[in-house]
Amino acid sequence: MTAMSSDTHRPRALSLAQSTSDSLHLGNYLGALRQWVPMQDDFEAFYGVADLHALTVDQDPAQRREQALLVAAQMLAAGIDPQRSVVFLQSQVPEHTQLAWVLTCLTGFGQASRMTQFKDKAAKAGADAANVGLFTYPILMAADILLYQADKVPVGEDQRQHLELTRDLAVRFNARYGETFVVPEPYIIRAVGKIQDLADPTAKMSKSSVSPAGLINLLDEPKANIKKIKSAVTDSERTIVFDEVNKPGVSNLLTILSALSDSSVDDVVADFEGKGYGDLKGAVADAVTAFAAPFRERTLQLMGERSELMGILADGAERARDVASKTVADVYAKVGLLPAR
Repeated sequence: MTAMSSDTHRPRALSLAQSTSDSLHLGNYLGALRQWVPMQDDFEAFYGVADLHALTVDQDPAQRREQALLVAAQMLAAGIDPQRSVVFLQSQVPEHTQLAWVLTCLTGFGQASRMTQFKDKAAKAGADAANVGLFTYPILMAADILLYQADKVPVGEDQRQHLELTRDLAVRFNARYGETFVVPEPYIIRAVGKIQDLADPTAKMSKSSVSPAGLINLLDEPKANIKKIKSAVTDSERTIVFDEVNKPGVSNLLTILSALSDSSVDDVVADFEGKGYGDLKGAVADAVTAFAAPFRERTLQLMGERSELMGILADGAERARDVASKTVADVYAKVGLLPAR
């Protein structure tokens, strides 16, 4: 989730990554994290780990803490610079939940019930396993965005409905209490193509994948990812062309190689004229290794320097609260809550 605001000389960017797995996968990186790095040049950037959102998934507390740090370390390994950007843990900025409660009380039950992601996840987990946090997840996401007075929000297709809820809540609050929130608009970032599951190229690469064979985890040993890529599902033909309908596996490999080499898919296809699937898989494996191996090394180095990493996050939380506290103070005053002093 990414957002921008024009409250300063530069517009503001805010993005959160959820911490429900040890490693980001290639789809996470190409679809989101890689886009964040150049944004530091043009925006006042705030990058957070959505560890409160991660509470909707049952986890061991020690594992939860480790995963939050791992996501932060991977942000830094990807090129997020804490000198130019604010890097923080969502849970260390209490204004996120303070604003979320006010917005929850502004959200109709029927409107919240129509969020399709909740329906999908609840259906997979079962009615008894789905928690209320999962139900109110989109409202906390709205608070994440509105807290920083964001006016542009790059979101994936699966989160457009959540942005519409955010916009609706901003309009509703402004109408009831006076101009308070910027009403955010979607922002389109450069598309890299859909990164699909290696074992099932008709499905999106996701940490909830049925088979781990389809997932390229950036913190896995290089040889593990090479093996997955060499075993990626293709088809019984030999011609290398981009056709997502009839050749989804080959198209997925072409998309990955195109994204990692900063080449167009057409140029990649041309490079493999007269060659076979083995050549394509080998090139993809080399490209993934060339990126993921130093990324993994840098992440593990940061995880070995816990005190430095924790210091970056503590500093980031303080800087984030400088912005967030002003929004909450304004909201509290408008809804009739007394200040602490």
